[in-house]
Amino acid sequence: MVSLSSLLGDLKVAIGFLTRVPVRVEGEVSLARAMALFPLVGAGVGAVQAAVFAAAILVLPPFAAALLALLAGVLLTGGLHEDGLADFADGLGARGGREQRLAAMRDSRIGVYGVLALVFAVGLKASALHAPAGMAGLVAAGAVSRGILPAVMRALGPARADGLGAGAGMPSGRVAVVAAGLAGAVCLAALGPPQGGVALLLAGVIAGVVAMTAARRFGGFTGDVLGAAALCVETVVLLVAGAA
Repeated sequence: MVSLSSLLGDLKVAIGFLTRVPVRVEGEVSLARAMALFPLVGAGVGAVQAAVFAAAILVLPPFAAALLALLAGVLLTGGLHEDGLADFADGLGARGGREQRLAAMRDSRIGVYGVLALVFAVGLKASALHAPAGMAGLVAAGAVSRGILPAVMRALGPARADGLGAGAGMPSGRVAVVAAGLAGAVCLAALGPPQGGVALLLAGVIAGVVAMTAARRFGGFTGDVLGAAALCVETVVLLVAGAA
């Protein structure tokens, strides 16, 4: 049985990894175990974005308010997933074999593929935000986009022996199930059963596409692959929420 202190410790680890919020973690630290609580941290990030959106839309046009909400998320997370999507896109566009693609993802410079991926992702997300569906969508998208990551990791395995992806450790099957269950519960509560179910279905499809692409092009996952999967899932959930 998991103790409350262990849960709080894992939550702090998850917060410290997924956000820029300063947390103090004491005792044994296991990021792989803490991934079970990723959806709760993601929902928290989404709630902050929703609060910014709700305040901004009182005085600004919806699109401007949406951009501010997305900016709040970037500041809170340090652009962790945005960086992953840009590097993933650059890796896919790199010439050569697997090693050249992996090297392109590690390059600190952003290429044209990375820029275009970010432009389209931000544009799609901002255009999908509408009150009040946008606020609920932000919470759902935040939870699902983080909750899908343990399953992606277990499906692929690391592409290389070093780097952030491999260093995080492999989550257990139980962690993947708990994370997916929490993400699903948050999504259904935020969007309602019909719409939430569609969002979860499409999120699984998109995550699967990213995973299969990563397996074929990179031979597994890296931190950038996980960031790309999270941002793609986040985008599709917001699009479903905005379609209401």
